[in-house]
Amino acid sequence: MSVVAPPDHPSSGGGWARALAAFARRAPLLPVLIFLALLMVWPVAQLLGLSFFNDQGQLTWGHYSQLFSSRIYVEVLWITVRLAFFTTVVAVIVAYPVAFVIANSENKVRAWLYFLVLIPFWTSFLVRALAWMVLLGRNGTINSWAQALGLTDAPMSLIYNFAGVLIGTTHALLPMAIIIIVSVMENIDQNLSKAAMTMGGGRGTAFWRVFFPLSLPGVTSAALLVFLSALGFFITPTLLGGRREVVISQLIITEIQEMLNWPFGGAVSVLLLGCALVIFWLYDRLAGFSALGAAAQARVAAEPSRLSRVFARLSIALLGVLGRITDRLLALAGADSRPLEDSRTGGRSASLAWKVAAGSVLFFACAPIFIMIPVSFTQKAVMEWPPSGFTFEWYRMYLQSPQWISATVTSFTVAFAASLLTMALAVPAAFVLIRQTVVGRSAIMALLLSPMVVPRIIIAIALFYVYSGIGLVGTTVGLVLGHAVLSIPYALMGVMTVLRNYDERLDQAAQILGAGKTQTFVRITLPLIRFGVLSAFLLAFITSFDDLTVSLFITGGLSTTLPKQMWEDATLQVSPVLAAVSTLIIVFMLVVLALLEWLRRRGEASLKAQAGQSQ
Repeated sequence: MSVVAPPDHPSSGGGWARALAAFARRAPLLPVLIFLALLMVWPVAQLLGLSFFNDQGQLTWGHYSQLFSSRIYVEVLWITVRLAFFTTVVAVIVAYPVAFVIANSENKVRAWLYFLVLIPFWTSFLVRALAWMVLLGRNGTINSWAQALGLTDAPMSLIYNFAGVLIGTTHALLPMAIIIIVSVMENIDQNLSKAAMTMGGGRGTAFWRVFFPLSLPGVTSAALLVFLSALGFFITPTLLGGRREVVISQLIITEIQEMLNWPFGGAVSVLLLGCALVIFWLYDRLAGFSALGAAAQARVAAEPSRLSRVFARLSIALLGVLGRITDRLLALAGADSRPLEDSRTGGRSASLAWKVAAGSVLFFACAPIFIMIPVSFTQKAVMEWPPSGFTFEWYRMYLQSPQWISATVTSFTVAFAASLLTMALAVPAAFVLIRQTVVGRSAIMALLLSPMVVPRIIIAIALFYVYSGIGLVGTTVGLVLGHAVLSIPYALMGVMTVLRNYDERLDQAAQILGAGKTQTFVRITLPLIRFGVLSAFLLAFITSFDDLTVSLFITGGLSTTLPKQMWEDATLQVSPVLAAVSTLIIVFMLVVLALLEWLRRRGEASLKAQAGQSQ
């Protein structure tokens, strides 16, 4: 008597065929997972593992004892956490009105406002820090105007202190907070606030009890990413903080680059990563990890923890009080309590107070960048405001310097190669994640987005440690691989966004008519998503082109990129050549952003045409 295996049993031919087919469908995920495992997970694990061994290779806690036994390191930790906390609070608070106005504006106005946010977002951190050096210096713009207006008799101390660093880090991370909050606000149904007001609630109650809670996933996600980014900052603290405001990242760089103390540098890196993981755990307990993604707070709603339930009750009570206070203030001011009609959404439009607040924040975000342009034409050999005279001398020095030109060529070459590699890894992975049911999807997404969460300084030093053993330090290949690690999350999210709006019925129709999968992809899918893919490529390009952290270590002094060359000049001497280079970078970023906006509009038009044809 023969035993026949059931059709779905692995021992049956059909079962094995289905298993192989399922593996083949998910196989495009493997290259990007292996790439990140080898070039991020393994190097970071190697670096952190060094902190647990002494010079003889024996297990020890001595490095951590040294770390917490010295008051200096504890103070550095406190400065870092305090800076990250206040940066997060200020950035989220000032980002909210801008996000609110953008989300509640007509399409054309919203596109222009969003463009203004993207200008500082994609402008180099280093360029923005240099701009604040001009603004906050003793002879800078703010002090010059304050003394001219009679507000002060002597220059104010605005730089090389905590206040200066806080201003710089807030300006650096503000655009990211705005973009994250806007992405959530745009999906809020405006009719919910109108319904609350129809049922007797005032404008303030409708905002605090309805709109604000629905926008909280964006607020909490922005707060998390701003805090994690601020923890690993070193560019702005180094240029604006001086010796008094040293942060953990500066300590790591000193221990590894100057002291060559890898084990202790690893211990400090563990401390930095530990702080990030603690904040991430607290975020998950209060808001839920799903709030960081598209399904905001889905897990918390299904499995509320005791801590999240207590937090929710307190929040509801507090929002009710804020709503009543706001209603009374609006009544005293004689504000109309009826909802305003918005031509875009049919819901509420932003009031004058919101627009004034948003305009002030956007001025704060954009103005410091453009101040570098007139400074680049000064005749004096220092960057100051107001600029003296007019000359092209600093541009001529840049164009005639083999060192500057070589750094520029290297940056463009590495950015282009890294972007190609990034797209080769991210595009297939995006198709699988959007179109397939993947086991362990949350864990996979966590790994793919981890380069955005893990402090970049840790990734850079970990790669430096691994590269030094295999001869990749100072090579173009090493830079390309390192920049691809940083670029993958941005390209992946860009492609996934396009695919979510793609009508798969077009592919199915082509296959029904006899087209193969490859032919369908080349003739149907790719032409329709090409603008979104090209946008993702440009995002990866800008991420690589702007990177300083990885370049600072991987170039190894043998070659240099444009950001690294600017960094070395900024730490040695601040000359107007930096202003000239910064101006060229600003112009380049504006061109790229204009191209991205054009691609976005063409992509939207293509998808609308696609939707019309499918109907």
